[in-house]
Amino acid sequence: MKRIDERDTMFSRMNLEKNSKEYNDYYNKNPKRKEKDDEIRKKPQICGEGTATYDPINSKIAQANFKFLDDIKHLSEGEPAKEKIEVDSETITRRIKGLMKHFGAVKVGITKMHDYHWYSNRGRHTESYGDEVTPKDRYGIVFAVKMDKEMLNRSPQVSEIIDTSRAYVDASIIGMQISYFIRELGYSARNHMDANYLAVLPLVAKDAGIGDIGRNGILITKEYGQMIRLGLITTDIPLIEDEYEDFHLNDFCMECDRCMRTCPGKAIPKDKKEINGIKRWQINQEDCYQMWRMLGTDCGICISSCPFSQGVEDIESIKTREDIEKALKNHDEKHGIRPYIKTPPEWLK
Repeated sequence: MKRIDERDTMFSRMNLEKNSKEYNDYYNKNPKRKEKDDEIRKKPQICGEGTATYDPINSKIAQANFKFLDDIKHLSEGEPAKEKIEVDSETITRRIKGLMKHFGAVKVGITKMHDYHWYSNRGRHTESYGDEVTPKDRYGIVFAVKMDKEMLNRSPQVSEIIDTSRAYVDASIIGMQISYFIRELGYSARNHMDANYLAVLPLVAKDAGIGDIGRNGILITKEYGQMIRLGLITTDIPLIEDEYEDFHLNDFCMECDRCMRTCPGKAIPKDKKEINGIKRWQINQEDCYQMWRMLGTDCGICISSCPFSQGVEDIESIKTREDIEKALKNHDEKHGIRPYIKTPPEWLK
């Protein structure tokens, strides 16, 4: 599978300063994207004044979280201790997984890092724009932190981005703690956190047995659906790998279209298409991100619409089309096409 170029992501493209060297380089190579991207740039920033959900106080909560993440991203890498402690793979794997869950992760998986896991080139920040990503570490420790279902069921209100940004902070801190620990043992470790990734986390998480990728391109777990945020540490410490788990998500998504029907930007496709030799769904990221800029949050409607996010009963027994249809019927009877809490929590009023 061909590696993804981070410069092609909407976050990277929207960080390009108009008429800068990086801006001119990207749109000289991708002229068809320029007109729409420039139109999106004219819209207010996420959490900014002029968006549909803007609140002069509450929107600052999420902005503060993202500012904090930006301030600590330089701590993601560091030199390992000079003395390397010999470790047993089984013991250190158990210890790291247990420690991560003690620190707040709800799921942890390990996989060997494959070439397609890594971005081909960086694009998120001016100082590293275009830098080639050279795969280094052998293992990926990927983990999930849980988001608050009631906050996400208020999507796309400000409550939603307060909790998604909080989850990014939690993932970054756990990643820092574990990567610092591994480096103290004398091994390399890099924390991949919000706006500072070298790898595509959903691809790593799928191979590590955390979950599978749904119609909207987001990782779905059996236990928490899409109500999670991912973190990743890459390292050379010897570990025991986990395996991909097929819980029939592809079959479920083929029958379920809740995220597609509720998406305000109509960015989620009905059918798969062949991309780099693989048939899969791919969202229209321009239409998705444009809604974020209009709403003022990272939306979250597709996340709350997913039946797995609300809890699919007896998931282990769902294997046939009839099982899936029954599960979807049960979901709709309980939640409608998606649950929606209209009012903010009391502490945000």
